[in-house]
Amino acid sequence: MFSIPGLKVVSLTDAAARRIREIMAQSARDNPDAPALGLRVGVKKGGCAGMEYTFEVARAAGKGDEVVTEKDATVVVDAKAVLFLLGTELDFKTDRFSSTFVFNNPNQVSACGCGESVEIKPRSETVLAAQ
Repeated sequence: MFSIPGLKVVSLTDAAARRIREIMAQSARDNPDAPALGLRVGVKKGGCAGMEYTFEVARAAGKGDEVVTEKDATVVVDAKAVLFLLGTELDFKTDRFSSTFVFNNPNQVSACGCGESVEIKPRSETVLAAQ
């Protein structure tokens, strides 16, 4: 597990925690024989800005994954995404036309116009050492 005192990989707003609990409850109803650990978040290459955030139901944590439990909700951060997501606040927003998770990511440099992809720079070793 990744650990720097005072620095979380991911934190959750009340809205995000509530939505994750709803997703886990639905997953338990849909797959009673395959319990979920939490919501796995990560990043992958793609989109016009270079990277996209990913989500899936996590049945278990993989080697190097960061497991964050906060407000009775569990997020599993993919090991390859930890440095890209370090310090991120995960929120959930609902408006008139959509509802979506929102990453308030201090490592995000830019986003494409459609909002589907982002440019993220991993947290540098110098910044981490100063923390």
